[in-house]
Amino acid sequence: MHARVGDRLVVEAHTDSTHRREAEVLEVRGEDGAPPYLVRWDDGHESLAFPGPDAHVVPARS
Repeated sequence: MHARVGDRLVVEAHTDSTHRREAEVLEVRGEDGAPPYLVRWDDGHESLAFPGPDAHVVPARS
């Protein structure tokens, strides 16, 4: 997985009782765009994300 600042991190739902989560990548702390990422979730909460196999990156629009 590779991301750049401004990309969106999307974590898909595991079950019907959970929902898809999205965050903006604020900082890339790994080498060559690799995780971990400092992100701001849509609810405004910021955290360090170590995305799993249920996540993908949506590139920012140029």
